[in-house]
Amino acid sequence: MMGEKMKVKIGEEIREYQDGITYEVIASDYQEAYQNTIALVVANGKIRELHKKAFGDQEISFLTYTDTIGHKAYVRTVTMIFLKAATEVIGKEVCKGLKIEFAIGHGYYCSKRGDFEITDELVNAIQKRMEELVEQKMPIKKKSYPMDEAIQLMEENGMQDKVKLFRYRRSSSVNLYNLDGYLDYYYGYMLPDTGYAKSFRVIPYDEGFMLLMPERKNPHVLPPFVPREKLFHVLKETAVWTQRFGIETVGDLNNCICSGEIYDIIMLQEAEQERKIGEIAKEIVSREHVKFIMIAGPSSSGKTSFANRLSIQLKSLGKKPHLISLDDYFVDRELTPRDEKGDYNFECLGAIDVEGFNRDMLKLLNGETVEIPSFNFKIGKREYDGNVKHLSEDDVLVIEGIHGLNPKMSHALPEESKFKIYISALTSLNIDDHNRIPTTDGRLLRRMVRDARTRGASAKRTLQMWGSVRKGEEENIFPFQEEADVMFNSVLMYELAVLKQYAEPLLFSIQKGEPEYFEAKRLLRFLNYFLGIDSTRLPNNSICREFVGGSCFKV
Repeated sequence: MMGEKMKVKIGEEIREYQDGITYEVIASDYQEAYQNTIALVVANGKIRELHKKAFGDQEISFLTYTDTIGHKAYVRTVTMIFLKAATEVIGKEVCKGLKIEFAIGHGYYCSKRGDFEITDELVNAIQKRMEELVEQKMPIKKKSYPMDEAIQLMEENGMQDKVKLFRYRRSSSVNLYNLDGYLDYYYGYMLPDTGYAKSFRVIPYDEGFMLLMPERKNPHVLPPFVPREKLFHVLKETAVWTQRFGIETVGDLNNCICSGEIYDIIMLQEAEQERKIGEIAKEIVSREHVKFIMIAGPSSSGKTSFANRLSIQLKSLGKKPHLISLDDYFVDRELTPRDEKGDYNFECLGAIDVEGFNRDMLKLLNGETVEIPSFNFKIGKREYDGNVKHLSEDDVLVIEGIHGLNPKMSHALPEESKFKIYISALTSLNIDDHNRIPTTDGRLLRRMVRDARTRGASAKRTLQMWGSVRKGEEENIFPFQEEADVMFNSVLMYELAVLKQYAEPLLFSIQKGEPEYFEAKRLLRFLNYFLGIDSTRLPNNSICREFVGGSCFKV
């Protein structure tokens, strides 16, 4: 009952507070003990936004900007401030076409479709208005609306992307956020007021804006923006393709599934991927000195399926491709470097016999015959079982592994003998115009489904490992992605609707109280936006088959 006292346990300390006090007030009493700003609280095992009121005895812990969930709340809040400021500066009607597209490093690209020119003066005006909103510490209010009323409000505000999204929501209500009259929907938690978002910058980029924010590891410092032109080009190309076929958001995809047109879209996208793989093969063949095709990309990017499909295209052009995995050049397990926790670090370059690889490749390049090793993962040692290679004029090696783009991996090989390909699943679909789908979410779900199918691993185990996998990618893959001759986007706009049926039972197995529970719940809420697609009608060479099963390749 309001007015009564409640006991709050934080760590080993128990304090009394008045029933009905906000979590923000409680957090302020403990902020000095934290280096980074408190963004959210966990109360009795449930994440709560700071504006919420607390009732009854409870145990509380805090999430800061350095926690993944806290950082995402920061990003959403800055995004809403940006859209609010842009609406005021440019005009509500013109701003209806603004879309948060994808991330480039710590920048978030926002495209435009309104009839206005992006000038330095315009960008400075938006930045200034954002800073004013932050200075005013304006509350971001959250209110639950009946679904019919929410749909009507979105229609009145010209947000048709959200109208389509809400029509497929199973709940009877939906939460909307209000910032001084600017109404919007966001997937996930928000900060209580604009004053919490102190570091950001808006710059003009390409044909839109780049919204820069701090990285999670250092959330109060805005690092300089480093353009990644090749990555941006591939992401933009994919966005244009989805726009052409009218499937830019989850609502569009669900409409397509309901209309029965989805299998035509599947065939179209599979054909588009095959066309691009064919173009890459033609470019390789046009370079007469290429003998080593180095394919690298982060976890669950579809490297193996891509390598097989590329090999088929190369064969059709008269080449004789031979698949090699860099994993077969792992050092014996007892020689593998260990990380700071004392665990084997299979992601680092030191886990590979780099000199042995270069020695073998140089011999092949010089016309010698070489026996390629095979790594036995059960006993942790390399074995030799008669896999002999000799490169004739038409032979090429298709080499797949996470270090393929690192110059140190192939340091002894002439540059003209190498063709480097970066592959990743770069998400092209948005939840709606203002809620992007992180590329890592798609790859995580791919890996979770494949781990369960091929290794019998639980979703809990995949989530436990994901942090170290991501750390390895950031250290060993992403720094070299711009070194690639070609980038290939393996994402399929329909794939999350396929993965949904496989991933949901795995995620539901994670119980409340387990460390992975919050991430499992987030992913389940995310998958709830999608209608499902039957996988039986997917082509057997589809990259999606690498994860759900039924591939014609050994994946």
